[in-house]
Amino acid sequence: MPGVNNYSSPRFVRMNGQSPAKPQMASWDFIMILVMPDTPAHKSLSVRRQFFLCPLTIVMAPTGIAILGSGIFAKEAHLPAIAKVGSSAVELKAVYSRSQKSAAGLASEAQSALKLAASPAVYSDDQPNANLDALLGRSDITAVIVVLPITTQPSIILRALAAGKHVLSEKPVAADVVRGLALIKEYETTYKPKGLVWRVAENFEVETGYQTAAQLIKEGKIGKVTFFNARVVNYIDQTSKWYNTPWRTVPDYQGGFLLDGGVHTIAALRVLLPSPLKTLSGFASLNKKWLAPHDTINSVVQSADGSHGIIEMTFAAPLPSRSQTAGNGITITGTDGYLTVNQVQVIDGGSSVGRFRITLRTVQKDANGKETGEAEEIIDKPVDGVPQELARFLKAVTGEDDGKGDARGALADVAVIQASLTSNGSPIDLQKLVQ
Repeated sequence: MPGVNNYSSPRFVRMNGQSPAKPQMASWDFIMILVMPDTPAHKSLSVRRQFFLCPLTIVMAPTGIAILGSGIFAKEAHLPAIAKVGSSAVELKAVYSRSQKSAAGLASEAQSALKLAASPAVYSDDQPNANLDALLGRSDITAVIVVLPITTQPSIILRALAAGKHVLSEKPVAADVVRGLALIKEYETTYKPKGLVWRVAENFEVETGYQTAAQLIKEGKIGKVTFFNARVVNYIDQTSKWYNTPWRTVPDYQGGFLLDGGVHTIAALRVLLPSPLKTLSGFASLNKKWLAPHDTINSVVQSADGSHGIIEMTFAAPLPSRSQTAGNGITITGTDGYLTVNQVQVIDGGSSVGRFRITLRTVQKDANGKETGEAEEIIDKPVDGVPQELARFLKAVTGEDDGKGDARGALADVAVIQASLTSNGSPIDLQKLVQ
C-alpha cells in the first residue's frame, strides 16, 4: 500500500461519557484506533488534536455487566447466553449472591464457560467490603442481569436503577399485579426519563420459533384467528433440581410453579395472538400438597377481537407418562387452517437437541374456491430465547429499542396467571386488572 511506511503504528484510546443528543443512551464507551502520519509535527500533537485531524476507526467496547444471583438458571442459561452473544459485545465483570460461597461457585463456572483469563469479581452479603453496594458502585459495570427469587427481585431492581445501571431482570416481573404496577410506575417516573433501560427477561417472547409462528399468523396463513388452546402438563417430583431450592419448596408468592413457569406460556400466547386477552374465567386447585399453594389451573379466555380459547396448565401430573403423552404446546386455529408450536428433540450432528417445531396446516382450494384438501408445512427453529433477550437488551442500552422485554407486557402475563388463580369461575377483566 503506497505510503504505508509514512504512518505511525495504531494508537488505541478509550473514550467514555454521556451523550446529550441521545438521552436514551445513558452512556457511551468506545475505543478509537488512531493512525497518524509519522512526522515530528503530528507526533507533537495532543491526543485531543489527533482525534480531530487523523483518520480513525471506532470500535465499540463490550458492555460491562454483572450477574446478580447464582442459581441454576444463571449457570445453565445466562452463562451460555453471554458466551453466545460474544466477548465483543458483552464482558462479565462481576457476580453477586447472598453468600460468598455461592457467588464464588458461579464465578468459577463463568471463568470456564466464557474462557476468561481471570475469574469475575465476587460480591456477596457476607463480605462488608465487597457487597452489592460495592458492585453497583463500579463505573465499569454498565448493566446487571438479575436472576434472584421472585419476591427479592423488585427491591434489587430499584437499587440497581438508583445506582445508574441498566437492568435485565428475570420473569415474572413481580409476584403479583399490585407489586408489578408499583415497580413499573417507579421505573417510568424516576428512571426511564434518565435514559436507563429496564427489561424483563421473558425468553419465550423472543424465541425465534414463536416469532416465526406469529409472523405466519400475521401474514394470514391460517386466515382469521377463531379459537386457540395452550396446554402445559408437567410432572415434577421432589427430587427435581427445579423443586429443590428454598424459595420454591416454601414459596412466598401466589401460584408456585404456575406463576414461575406459567408466565412463559402466557407470554407465548401474547406473541402469537393478534389481539390481547381481555376476559378470563377459570378454576385453580392443589393436588400435591408439596406444590402449594396451587399446582393446576384450567381457564377459558376471550381476546379483544372475540376469538377465544382454553388454557390448561398443571405441574401435578401423577406420572411422567401423563406429561409425555399430553400433547403439550399451543395451537392457534383460524378460518383457513391451524398452527401448532411445541418443543421437540431432534438429532443434530449426532446429538439430541431441543427445537421449537411449528406445524402449519392450511386449507387448499382450486381455481373455483372449492376445497380440495390440506397442505402441511413443518418448520423447526432453535431454542435461542435467552441469547436473543440478552442481545436485544444490549442493543436497547445503546439506543436500539425493538420494544421487546417491556415490563407492561410481562405484567399482562402475570395478570392471566393471577386471574386464573383467583377467578373461581367468575369472569375477570384482564385489561382492567393491570390498570
